[in-house]
Amino acid sequence: MELWIPITVVAALFQNIRTALQKHLKGRLDTTGATYARFLYAVPFTWVYLAILLQLQSTDTTNTNALPAINTVFLSYGAVGGIAQILATFVLVWLFGQRNFAVGTSLTKTEAIQTALFGFVLLGDSLTIQAIAGIIISLVGVLALYKKKQANSGTNLTTSLTQNSIQATLASRIIQTITTDRSILPGLVAGGLFAISAVSYRAASLSLEESGFAIQSAYTLVWVTGFQTLIMGAYILGTVPKVFLRVLQSWKAAIWIGLTGMLGSAGWFAAMTLENAAHVRTLGQVELIFTLLIGYLFFKERLTRQELAGIALITTGIITLVLE
Repeated sequence: MELWIPITVVAALFQNIRTALQKHLKGRLDTTGATYARFLYAVPFTWVYLAILLQLQSTDTTNTNALPAINTVFLSYGAVGGIAQILATFVLVWLFGQRNFAVGTSLTKTEAIQTALFGFVLLGDSLTIQAIAGIIISLVGVLALYKKKQANSGTNLTTSLTQNSIQATLASRIIQTITTDRSILPGLVAGGLFAISAVSYRAASLSLEESGFAIQSAYTLVWVTGFQTLIMGAYILGTVPKVFLRVLQSWKAAIWIGLTGMLGSAGWFAAMTLENAAHVRTLGQVELIFTLLIGYLFFKERLTRQELAGIALITTGIITLVLE
């Protein structure tokens, strides 16, 4: 098994936990505060993580200058990725106020196919036919889960689309869907922003001189998280300083968001340094399966046939990709 596979699965698990904690924190803070807490409280953990890796590396090599040199390509891609992730996280947290946890998460999962497109355009990353098939199969599974959750939320969109499936063209159905549910377009935008950030982080990490994927990805994480914290902190202090104070006052809950967020991000950065970002994000859709299983095991929520079908499709897509 290639190393990026277990790293991605662990990253998805920690992201699932962090997102759930962040949704809980939104009950105490507004969207801006809950978004900022995710970055602010991750900063010290990123430095500890990098320090541990440097210490481990120093025991295996005589090279004392382990940190790679910074270059303009690294800074540019890091800034683009950092800003895109802030905006994507903000939209995702806002979506929690419009829909439930599972729907808000599901809507962003078009990220995988968008990552493939951005990776091809920006980095020239190529995909095999089997990889594309795996991405598409997983996307169908995600949409199956979304349609089920959407029906539970009280909308009759799925029914209307089913009733008109014979007459409607694909284009008209897409337009009808977007204009009927205002949470769909922001979800797609969030997925696109997450895709841009994923491709940018991979590009930033790969632009560093060769020092091992662990150090390259951890160093990228330290710079990006620090950058995100500074620019968003400056924005909050300049516009809504009371939010900054509330974020500090919520440290007992927010510190866990920082820890799990850092662990998840460390996994994503490492995996995307090793492998095509589209592959990583497609495998990362296992997060949705974790969401449903947690609901089933801990909250006794029954899985419907459509949810089981969605899980099966996502799993099939992941297996198709991994066995490429």
